[in-house]
Amino acid sequence: MDPFLSLLHSFSSSLTDGELSAMKFLCRDKIRKRKLESVQTVGELFTILLEQHDITRENVAFLEELLGNIKREDLLSKLKQFVDEGEVNAPEDQPDPHEKRLQKVAMEVICDNVGRDWRMLMRKLDLCDVKIDRIVAANPRDLREQLVQALREWQRWRGRDAKVADLITALRSCSMNLVADRVEQKLSLLSNGAR
Repeated sequence: MDPFLSLLHSFSSSLTDGELSAMKFLCRDKIRKRKLESVQTVGELFTILLEQHDITRENVAFLEELLGNIKREDLLSKLKQFVDEGEVNAPEDQPDPHEKRLQKVAMEVICDNVGRDWRMLMRKLDLCDVKIDRIVAANPRDLREQLVQALREWQRWRGRDAKVADLITALRSCSMNLVADRVEQKLSLLSNGAR
């Protein structure tokens, strides 16, 4: 079963009729009036938003906005936890824990050192422009968050094939050798500390 759909189902069962009305009102610019009037449950509303790609497992910005507007901080924190833990991939498709730890360190260094040219880096990692544009739209004024989300998207998309070596190779092919050196240096310190 899809963990994202399970999460949406759990949300729909905990939202009241009043909250459904508020959410429907907030969706007026996304869903045609006639279609919106026929919605009787939160599940039906989520189904329409999923079909229209207003919410996807890769882009939950509109869902976050909805939950924030109806003051459901509890559900908002569950959603953020879900996204942070990368629950969208099955466990067997996840990198091993050691590689995941290396990725986390590498991604921190990249986020600290790569600025406006992050799109070029993500294209070298074969992340499609559609996904990049969605990430930018979801985080229009936060350059660092755009990069963080793009790297997470790459991680989710590649699953167990996401390797730190790919990040370093992509950095070097973008002439970001200083950042690649910093990543290698940090990883070296980490592996020497583990001995």
